Amino acid sequence: MKVFKSEFIKSSNNYKDCPKDQLPEYAFIGRSNVGKSSLLNMLVNNKKLSKTSSKPGKTKLINHFMINKSYFLVDLPGYGWAKSSKIEREKWLKMTKLYLKNSGKLSLVFQLIDSRIKPQNSDIDFTLFLGINKIPLSIIFTKIDKIKETIVEKNIELYKKELLKNWKKLPEIFITSSKKQIGRKKILTYISEINNSLLK
Repeated sequence: MKVFKSEFIKSSNNYKDCPKDQLPEYAFIGRSNVGKSSLLNMLVNNKKLSKTSSKPGKTKLINHFMINKSYFLVDLPGYGWAKSSKIEREKWLKMTKLYLKNSGKLSLVFQLIDSRIKPQNSDIDFTLFLGINKIPLSIIFTKIDKIKETIVEKNIELYKKELLKNWKKLPEIFITSSKKQIGRKKILTYISEINNSLLK
């Protein structure tokens, strides 16, 4: 799939206020500072589409970006640690979960995991939340260019083992580097395949 047009449409603080266009939505979420905005920009080949920051907690709203006038990429607030109050973080998490459970156009959630670190409880808990609520899920391991390949492989295997404690079958898994554009083609192809299946 080629991305020939990407545009910011709207930021919302409630799932009821999200765009009404009946287009499939592909949401992206992960722990604060996992590299979510950088990944989105890499996918659409536009460094200015989603604002990036070295400070965790930059994304505070539900952000919709229309791609090729055929589907939305949705940038969701990160969970876990951020330089914000506990009350604010809980508010963002509640807003995000309500969107995930109530958006009738949600085709898939990409959960981003930092490949540099061992499995975190916040990641495992959120994966379980998606599974319990039967929300379609794929996992993206980010920042694989930052550490040795052997460490990446080890951390991914550890995460798989944690998931298999509660999952019969693992979700689709991608490995990425926004800096080196690793994983871009595979993710876009996967989205395209889902979109095509929806049209049948």
